[in-house]
Amino acid sequence: MFKKIKWLVHVTLRHAILGLRIKFLNLVFGMNIHPTARISLKAKLDLTNPKGINIGEGTYIAFGAILLTHDMSRNLTKSIKIGKNCFIGGNAIILPGVTIGDSCIVGSGSVVTKSVASNTIVGGNPAKVIKTGIKTKALGILVENDG
Repeated sequence: MFKKIKWLVHVTLRHAILGLRIKFLNLVFGMNIHPTARISLKAKLDLTNPKGINIGEGTYIAFGAILLTHDMSRNLTKSIKIGKNCFIGGNAIILPGVTIGDSCIVGSGSVVTKSVASNTIVGGNPAKVIKTGIKTKALGILVENDG
C-alpha cells in the first residue's frame, strides 16, 4: 500500500511540475506549447528564439532532446513546429526550420534536418523515414494495428 501511495505522489507531483514548467515557458518566453504536452526537465529548448518553438497537444519530449531555433554558423533563425501526439526520443536533435507532423515518432539520438510528414517514424543521423502510416495516441504512444 505504501508503494502505491509513494508512486501516486511521485507521478502527481511530477506532472504538476511539468505542467507549471510549460505555463512558465509560454508566459515568460512566449513559446507556444500546448498544456497537455509533456517535456522532460532534462530536455533543452532554445532560448535564443523562444517564440519559434511550437509544440502540439499530447506530445512528449524525452530527456536530453534538443530543440533548436537558431544556427549561429549559418546566421539562421527559424521556427520549429511539432504536431500533436508526437514522441521525440531521448537525445534527439531537431534543427531550425523543421516541421514534424501529427502522430510522429522521432527515434532516440536522431538528428532531424528536414521536415517530417504526419504519421511517420524517423530515426538516425540524419533522420530518415523508417515507417509511414502509423497511428499514435497521447504522448506519442504507438497504436498497434490488429492485422
